[in-house]
Parts: sequence; structure tokens; C-alpha cells
Amino acid sequence: MTRPAIDETHDPSRMSWVESANGHACFPIQNLPLGVFSVAGDTPRGGIAIGDSILDLNALAASQLLQGQVQLVAEAAAGPHLNALLEMGALGRVALRTAVSDLLSNPGQSARVKPMLVAASAATMHLAARIGDYTDFYVGIHHATNIGSLFRPDNPLLPNYKHVPIGYHGRASSVRPSGTPVQRPSGQRKAPNAEVPIFGPTQKLDYELELGVWVGPGNALGQPIPIGEAGEHIAGLCLLNDWSARDFQAWEYQPLGPFLAKNFLTTISPWIVTAEALAPFRIPQPARPAGDPHPLPYLWDEDDQAHGALGLTLEVGLRSKAMADAGMQVHRIGRGPASNMYWTIAQMVAHHTCNGCNLQAGDLLGTGTISASTSDGLGSLMEITRNASAPIELPTGEKRAFLEGGDELTLTATCEADGFVSIGFGECTGVVQDGGVAP
Repeated sequence: MTRPAIDETHDPSRMSWVESANGHACFPIQNLPLGVFSVAGDTPRGGIAIGDSILDLNALAASQLLQGQVQLVAEAAAGPHLNALLEMGALGRVALRTAVSDLLSNPGQSARVKPMLVAASAATMHLAARIGDYTDFYVGIHHATNIGSLFRPDNPLLPNYKHVPIGYHGRASSVRPSGTPVQRPSGQRKAPNAEVPIFGPTQKLDYELELGVWVGPGNALGQPIPIGEAGEHIAGLCLLNDWSARDFQAWEYQPLGPFLAKNFLTTISPWIVTAEALAPFRIPQPARPAGDPHPLPYLWDEDDQAHGALGLTLEVGLRSKAMADAGMQVHRIGRGPASNMYWTIAQMVAHHTCNGCNLQAGDLLGTGTISASTSDGLGSLMEITRNASAPIELPTGEKRAFLEGGDELTLTATCEADGFVSIGFGECTGVVQDGGVAP
């Protein structure tokens, strides 16, 4: 599988004249994620996060600091959407990354580039690209096992799970950036012993800890992407929270799967952490347990197995309104590695297109909920509380089976590897607002 190279932009000794970048938990100069921002209601445009600032790519494109191909790339990234940049593929991203890394690490360029920096605290973040389609997978095997055990204790995983990457098509129109309020949805739910369903706000609002995969160059209709070439079509990653109404889901998901239980909102972190930034953090895909079926040839690539997972730690934090009012920080309720994925991202892409389905630049894929094998690394309240049978207790003494009004949910992620500077994804947050949605 095609993999990004490790080069001078990953050098742990490289420092930036942007002082807040040096030692920054998420956005040191070794990261340089892509996004779209605006300030005070002006026109959204492309930007690159560096420490506590954002480099304005529209200003950079107009600065005459760049030449040749990288100037064209900067113009494509100027905004208000990054689809044109994503369509360029790795060559465009690498050219821009290298040029920006050089500018931000060279003190001699600080006088010219500093006016192009915007304080991140003053910026409003937008979706990085126009999302044409959104597909959610189900590759977190521990999550699939835990959910299955709640309803099918004798047979948690369905027979197809270890043969095929399971997925469904979600709703792109309701994908929103971090910070978007979470309006409690209304829909049908049916109690186990009730004769008929009722309509009303969900009583089991949940989150799902996922990674989002941004598609770069697409493929033509009818032309599958071979797994060995899947990396050429992956632009980068973000955090993704596929909010879920579990009571709606239990009633409606058979026979066609998720619908209103999922499509009311999906929240993503605003920055695209590029495939290039992630290069030092690639690790082997965990070996399949003995006796598991070997994937069919179109889903198997030796290099993908050797490098297709990521050394990335995911965390979930919850803060109630009472906690916020008291000035308390978020309370961690889950932490675990992203390597708890039974299928790799490349396998997701290869399977998605094996029938000739065409992906397009700016499409978004979700991994599905990523849970660890231990109780401290679960990726949803459905698992943590065993479907409300074992509520958790917050530092205030409040208990939670599912999310309540005023609750703030925050996802974070950190990549770490020996000999390299760690990088992060920023936050993916949402606050629950009660009131329901009128029919």
C-alpha cells in the first residue's frame, strides 16, 4: 500500500518561531492540519493550525511568497472549501506542507508571515470540505461484541462480521463541526413489553467514539480502488461523534439498519490531520485471533497489515451542567487505542469501492465506534452502563445512564511514537439541548 514518507517536516528538532507551537499538545509544527475558518463573520477560507494560531492560506496565496506548483496548491486551499486541494492528492498536500513548514520554522520569514496568523480563539471553524457522501463503518470489534452481547449473549457477532467490513450510508447534510449544539431528537420508540410504539424525545441519547476518514482523490464509477492503492485516496483523519438515539435504534434498525437514530447529527473535529502528518505513527495491524477467517484477496495487502494501524490514543470526557457551573473540568469516561479496529482504513476503502461505487474528494467515512477490550476504554454509554443497568457516577455525585440536557461530551486524540513529536486532533465537542424536535 502506498504510504507517506517520513521527511524533514517530521524532524523532532524542528521548532517554530510561532512560540505557542513548540510543545503544543495538538498543533506543533510537525502536525500542520488543514481546516476552514472565518473571523467576525467574514468569508470562510482555508487555514493551517500552528500552536494557538491559524495560518491564513488565502493571505499566503496572495503574498507572493510561493511559486510554481505550491502556489497553485495554496490557491486551491484558500477556501471556502478544501475539496479542490483534496482532489490534488498527496503531491499537493506534500508541496504545501513542506513550504509551510519551512516558512514557519525560518525566523527570517517571521516578519512577512506573522501578519497572516490569526488567533485560534478569535476564529470560527467550519466544515473543511463540502461532504458529498458520508458512510459509517462498524470496524471496532470490541464495540460490536459488547453491543451484540447485550442482545445476543450467546452469539454477539453476526456471521458476516469477520468476513466483510460492515457499513451503512449516513446523512451528509447533518454532519457539523465541533461545538454545534446537540438538539435532543424525537422519533418512535417502543418499550419491550409495549404493544405499540410512541413518539417523543429520545430517552437514550448516546455518543460514539470514532475516527473520521477524509477522502482525497476519488475513483471513477465502475472502477474499484485496489487495496494496494487505497492510501492514495486517503487525505487524512478527524475525530467523529455519531450521536445515537439508542431507543429509536432498537425499534427501527431491523431490517434495514440505522435511520432516524443516527441521522439527526454527526459531529466532527474541524481539522484534517493529514496522512503525511500521521506517517510516523503507523503501526502493524493487530494479528487476527487464531481460527478467524483470512480476508478475501481483494481485502488483503501485506504492507497494509504491516503499517495499516495507528499509534493513536482516543479519549472521551463528560461534563454536566452542574460541573460546568462549578468550574470543573471534563471527567474522563473512556480511554483506549485506535488499534482496536478489526479492519484497516485501507480495507474500508477497498471494500467500499469493490462493486464500482465511486468515492469523491471530500467524502467522509466513519470507522464506527472504537472500544477497547477493557472497561476503561469503552466508546459509548450503551456499553459503559450496560444499556442503563449500571449508571456511572460523576464527580458531583450525579449519575448518568445516557446523556442528559446540558451535558457536554468531548472527544480528543493523541498520536505518539518513540523519537517523534506527539500530535493531536483538537477537540470534538457538543452540548446536549433538551426540548425535542417537533413532528
